[in-house]
Amino acid sequence: MKDAISSLVQKQRNYFYSGETKSISFRKNQLTALKEAIRNYESDILEALKKDLNKGEYEGFLTEIGFLYSELKDMIKNVDYWATPKKEKTPISSFGGKSFVYKEPYGVTLIIAPWNYPFQLAIAPLIGAIGAGNTAIIKPSELTPNTSVIIRELIATTFPEKYIAVVEGDVETSKVLLDEDVDYIFFTGSTEVGKKVMEAASKHLTPVTLELGGKSPAIIMDDANLKLAAKRIVWGKFLNAGQTCVAPDYILIHEKKRRKFLKLLTYYTKKWFGNEALKKRDYPKIINEKHVERLINLIDEEKVFYGGGFAQEQRFIEPTIMMDVTMDDPVMAEEIFGPILPIVTFEHPFEIVDIVRKRPNPLALYLFTESKDHEQFILSNLSFGGGCVNDTVMHLSTPYLPFGGVGASGMGSYHGKNSFDTFTHEKSILKQTTSFDLPIRYSQTKTSLSTLRKMWE
Repeated sequence: MKDAISSLVQKQRNYFYSGETKSISFRKNQLTALKEAIRNYESDILEALKKDLNKGEYEGFLTEIGFLYSELKDMIKNVDYWATPKKEKTPISSFGGKSFVYKEPYGVTLIIAPWNYPFQLAIAPLIGAIGAGNTAIIKPSELTPNTSVIIRELIATTFPEKYIAVVEGDVETSKVLLDEDVDYIFFTGSTEVGKKVMEAASKHLTPVTLELGGKSPAIIMDDANLKLAAKRIVWGKFLNAGQTCVAPDYILIHEKKRRKFLKLLTYYTKKWFGNEALKKRDYPKIINEKHVERLINLIDEEKVFYGGGFAQEQRFIEPTIMMDVTMDDPVMAEEIFGPILPIVTFEHPFEIVDIVRKRPNPLALYLFTESKDHEQFILSNLSFGGGCVNDTVMHLSTPYLPFGGVGASGMGSYHGKNSFDTFTHEKSILKQTTSFDLPIRYSQTKTSLSTLRKMWE
């Protein structure tokens, strides 16, 4: 396996050095081909997602495919402009020269995708890699084998291996790939594995983007529109059975609004995910037995307000709301990544800051308020990757906002132009005139030193 992967990396590096991937027309043609391939494979993709995660057609298209069409459209439309060298100002110390920033692809890129959105999170970074003029090796998750096969087939029938390739396999395959001296690594997954990816990258000083996770709070102030907050939190939390890196991990709600909000939260959970509702819709499965057992152990029956049921063999966990949760409860110790929603109360806004700051910076934060003062207070005092005011998850759906973490929730960002920038090195060039040569740089007199001070101070 190691020899085959080394050969693949070398094959892609040779192709990159040929210069073909750098042509803007070539990039646009490949992006268009990728878009058509996704359209042609759409039913196969949805079927694979159904087999792997029990995602229904609507949720599968919404969260895995539709977003990619938007990203492709934006990249195809704008890549000409984004790739154009940018002229910058030139200081007087370089009088006669002109300054430019050239947009240069890194070369051979490695994309390691997760299992929770196995198609979208493999292809979205690829759009950036292609748009920036790189080659790419995709490592899909072995935990979603049906989707992995579709990704392999789609890529193999659309692109030559020397340009875009898929390498399937388990954790050992990922380790072999990470041992290779590639030019850029894009990883989506857990913080724990992200540390290992960064450690591996450090051996070759390979630049990385890490899209990780964390305990993302949904904060509900005393002036919030509770009905809308309940609807949008229930939707965002139980999407993909809670297996979303930016799902609301827990709720922080003002004590005096708790009772009313619990009723609304329960109403919408029961309406969309109750026993009768589940007979009419597809509800995703937990990815494997290990995660089912982990999630079951987080449910405190004495604190369950709604739900709490599960079928371990079927990998099913009912949408569950827990109340009167404290920060010392097991459910608050780590990112839940499942359909369990704990509720913590507060009385003063300063408590919110204290609670969130005691944990690593979250990937997302959701604030529900009608007050500009509350909005300013929370946004200016808490660090997090990104988020929404009066909504959940939807900040991911726009190609015009960068998506990424900070600190323990990740580094780097992508989507839209940020995807192009992530896979692009900015090469700075000063073009100096040969018509004349200022003697001041060579002189070491006090007069020259005085002139330099006036130029730079």
